Amino acid sequence: MPNTKSAWKNLRKSEKRRLRNKAIKSATKTYIKKFLKLLETGKIDEARAFLSEVYKRVDMAVSKGVFHRNKAARIKSRLTQKLNRAMASQAA
Repeated sequence: MPNTKSAWKNLRKSEKRRLRNKAIKSATKTYIKKFLKLLETGKIDEARAFLSEVYKRVDMAVSKGVFHRNKAARIKSRLTQKLNRAMASQAA
């Protein structure tokens, strides 16, 4: 347990940040799961339109400091690859 006033304040700040980060991370993961569900069900056009919304959420998480920018780039790259593979398999 904290012994000084500043340590107590830092504890409160850390708790607020943890809860904010948890909420942002959870919401971002939900958008990613929705995108993957669209791909699984074969709704390629809807998934392509929804991908920009996923990008927006991931970038917002980066701006809030929840994700590192390289992690965000990796997530976006992998999702784009999945979409491209789905589009290629649909065309074939």
